[in-house]
Amino acid sequence: MNTNIRQASWRAARLLFGVGVALFLVASAPASERWATLEAIHQLENPHDLTRPGPFGELGAYQFCPATWQMHTTLPFARALDRGASDEVAVRHYEWIKAELARAGILATPYRIGLAWNGGLDAAMGGHAPRAALDYAQRVANLTEVLDRRMIVASAR
Repeated sequence: MNTNIRQASWRAARLLFGVGVALFLVASAPASERWATLEAIHQLENPHDLTRPGPFGELGAYQFCPATWQMHTTLPFARALDRGASDEVAVRHYEWIKAELARAGILATPYRIGLAWNGGLDAAMGGHAPRAALDYAQRVANLTEVLDRRMIVASAR
């Protein structure tokens, strides 16, 4: 009898642990998806954190254009080379894109975020996007999925 009670308690504890892990993953899904999407964008834009400007003057880990940088901060554009400042602006830009898509009734998937990041908000809202922006968005979605999986596996260890 004592063994049956112990086994039942063990099963209940495992079930509660599993439910807890599932609730944690669901609760942290928006933050983890944001992290994975932004890391995917960083890997596509400037994975080695090079300091030289892009072909259109873009700077930093996320290759911000001056106008995009100025939408979200009063810091000088040269601070885009500072990874901490760049990360803060990237989160603000991500949240701005997400809010604009939601306001238009469009689900803010990693694909749509990537499309807006590269091709502009109009492209992500159903406007005509160049093939390069569509390819970029697909790469963001694919990388986000891989990074999300890696994070789930790492948190389960």
